[in-house]
Amino acid sequence: MKLSQFKFNLPESLIAHNPSATRDEARLMVLHKDSGKIEHKIFKDVLDYFDDKDVMILNNTKVFPARLYGNKEKTGATIEVFLLRELNKELRLWDVLVDPARKIRVGNKLYFGDDDLLIAEVVDNTTSRGRTIRFLFDGTDEEFRRNVEILGETPLPKYIKRKATAEDKERYQTIFAKHEGAVAAPTAGLHFSRELMKRLELKGVDFAEVTLHVGLGTFRPVEVEDLTKHKMDSEQFIIEQKQADIVNRGIERKARICAVGTTSMRAIESAVSAGKTLKAANDWTSKFIFPPYDFSIANSMITNFHTPESTLLMMVSAFGGYEHVMNAYEVAVKEKYRFYSYGDAMLII
Repeated sequence: MKLSQFKFNLPESLIAHNPSATRDEARLMVLHKDSGKIEHKIFKDVLDYFDDKDVMILNNTKVFPARLYGNKEKTGATIEVFLLRELNKELRLWDVLVDPARKIRVGNKLYFGDDDLLIAEVVDNTTSRGRTIRFLFDGTDEEFRRNVEILGETPLPKYIKRKATAEDKERYQTIFAKHEGAVAAPTAGLHFSRELMKRLELKGVDFAEVTLHVGLGTFRPVEVEDLTKHKMDSEQFIIEQKQADIVNRGIERKARICAVGTTSMRAIESAVSAGKTLKAANDWTSKFIFPPYDFSIANSMITNFHTPESTLLMMVSAFGGYEHVMNAYEVAVKEKYRFYSYGDAMLII
């Protein structure tokens, strides 16, 4: 398929800049992938589509406050440093993006916080905006992370045109987040409230947790018309045997297996056994899913509404059927559904 087949007109006004008042009260579009039928609901109505022994697969990655603002030595210029990932814990080496990049050279020192709570030195250039930096910090790892927590900002995507607030610290994180490592939230999971999880549990729904640390590649635009030439960034994922067993028992009893979010879907599709079951894994994936694609594990999925020409829209189209999904998006625009990270949700069954 071609990139241009995933174009649609998305009015700027439909991009959500704030979360819904209550997690489970965002709107929910239900798309039936066999018929293309569409229903309009509220997120907590997902309860009506799942039964005893169905399985929901959740991504339990935790977003860390990855956006720091520092000052360059001598000039005092303000520099945004976006922490992408830790390369070496002992040496405190990090892969980062800097902005404005043209001002930052190898050997420069950066100071963070009023009393220089953290100091870093630039040790390498990686890409035009990418750098490797080393934090010059003598304390324990716990103290270092506490300082990052104090200085760091919730890494809201750039299209959200406002400063991160205290509310974002809570709302740009799923309630089941456990393992720190993501620089973007697995957004379909943001709609689950404690009460809704309890009600699904009481109904007999099983939860399986996987971890995929979402990187900035999620937002990287596709710049080639021929999709087979696009390369995804690598993301780390972990699936424990116990969690794979929960999913495989569901497959065995022909239950509804629901991937909550494109990140959960990418993780499970990167760990399929020869017998089309889920296997335990601790690996990196750069899997790019676009139509046509034969899914092995999940037979339903929950996802947010994505932007035109994004890899996320391509995966959803592969799962729900290209025509059905593009039609659903047309309906979503007409019905003024809210798009992207803080937006509304879609259930495909």
